[in-house]
Amino acid sequence: MQSQRRIIHIDMDAFYASVEQRDRPELRGRPVAVGGSPASRGVVAAASYEAREFGVRSAMPMARAVRLCPALAIVRPDFAKYKAASEKVMQILHSATPLVEPLSLDEAYLDVTENLWREPLAMNVARRIKEEIRQALALTASAGVAPNKFLAKIASGWEKPDGLTVIAPERVESFLHKLPVEALWGVGPVTAKKLRAIGVTQLVDIRAIDFALLERTVGSLAEWLLGLSRGIDERPVEPERERKSISSETTFARDLSGLADIERELDALAAEVADALERKGLVARTVTIKVRYADFTTVTRSHTAQGATRSAKSLSVRARALLERTEAARRPVRLLGVGAHGLSAAT
Repeated sequence: MQSQRRIIHIDMDAFYASVEQRDRPELRGRPVAVGGSPASRGVVAAASYEAREFGVRSAMPMARAVRLCPALAIVRPDFAKYKAASEKVMQILHSATPLVEPLSLDEAYLDVTENLWREPLAMNVARRIKEEIRQALALTASAGVAPNKFLAKIASGWEKPDGLTVIAPERVESFLHKLPVEALWGVGPVTAKKLRAIGVTQLVDIRAIDFALLERTVGSLAEWLLGLSRGIDERPVEPERERKSISSETTFARDLSGLADIERELDALAAEVADALERKGLVARTVTIKVRYADFTTVTRSHTAQGATRSAKSLSVRARALLERTEAARRPVRLLGVGAHGLSAAT
């Protein structure tokens, strides 16, 4: 049964920034942002907790971060270093259970209903994982323990940093009553605004709304959100999660206005995607492009073919064809992206 599962969500605390503070003593205790230069439209990839006190957040333009925190220390990202640290974290998680589902370099789900440590209490598994990460990497992680993935993820963010929050089955209902509608998995700002417009402000309000009205408001999400509002999430922890897409994008220091320049950048992005497909032994049927204009308007275009490919030339040709369905060159372009979807193993 659902209530018998013991799921842990592990989330490393300010991962990239914490790795930099660990390796560079002069950064400890200081507000730190990992990301690009504020002079070239850099974006914050990670912010230390000291920086967050000033309102600095990931995905924020670095120029704004510096305005919020003039003493901000900016560090260029070193993804090879973060990946090496992540691999050590994942080794610790796999020493507890083979049922580990990585979500990114710095977070993962674990199903510890049965575990290699023969520990009946998931809270003790989480506590040991946190301590082993601290000892092995001199980093902290927050953990959430709950009967399912939805609740475990919320719990891991409840007492950051270095937190451990347990939602026992008998506490699920009281915990749900504390949550705003934005806590629902799959509800972003746009959907939250729609739900608030029909009187749904708290997560549990979903239960009282007429289902037909809910369906008109959120479409096919309605059944899923109703289940979550009751604490139901039967998704298993999947160690071999299927990779759904591979993409690459770049924001330019100066807007691109010439078609030749835009196509050259598009070709380079297509080559990066093709290289990633090659390394992972995958092919793709669908190619997408993302174009953000100077006024921040963003459009996407996609094309699906009968046959799958990982050829850089093929991806590039299709990406250029999609570009013709945009206003690129007629309007300055701030960002370009190329993605590959509909992935399968190369034969």
